[in-house]
Amino acid sequence: MKTTFDTQTIELNPSGENFIAVLNDKKYLVEIVRVNSIQGRMDLRITDLTESVPVRESVTESAYVSSDMAKRWVTVGEQTMMLTKTSGAKKGVRHDHAGGLIAPMPGQIRSVAVGVGDAVKKGQTLLTMEAMKMEIRIQALKDGVVKSVSVSQGQTVEREQILIEVEDA
Repeated sequence: MKTTFDTQTIELNPSGENFIAVLNDKKYLVEIVRVNSIQGRMDLRITDLTESVPVRESVTESAYVSSDMAKRWVTVGEQTMMLTKTSGAKKGVRHDHAGGLIAPMPGQIRSVAVGVGDAVKKGQTLLTMEAMKMEIRIQALKDGVVKSVSVSQGQTVEREQILIEVEDA
């Protein structure tokens, strides 16, 4: 997912339980150390993965996130940034991205029918979500094997969030 704040664009992609962030041609490993959803706070460990760095140093930061469902604000230290998405699915386009099935709109996961390692067939319902009082079935776009499941029943998801990744069998 690419996001813009001020004039900078950050690309953030899941990597197992962590994320890889690309900012100003530098790569960072972002690990979520602790989440306090009541305070809207996440403690993050950030490690510079740029090849030219001889010693990998990690920095721990606290980020506070707030949202009105249309916009998202992130405060790190004394700086607050408003984030806006700069890429994503367009109407009429299949909801897949680099092998991952993504949420077509914000909603809540109602059921997950598969797990990591499961073989799936094209058209098979992998999960259902509810959005705007509609049930949306997320189906396999091809035969394959479930590589990762990034959501669970009851979880709220954002538009374009990766839900499930399927790889060729």
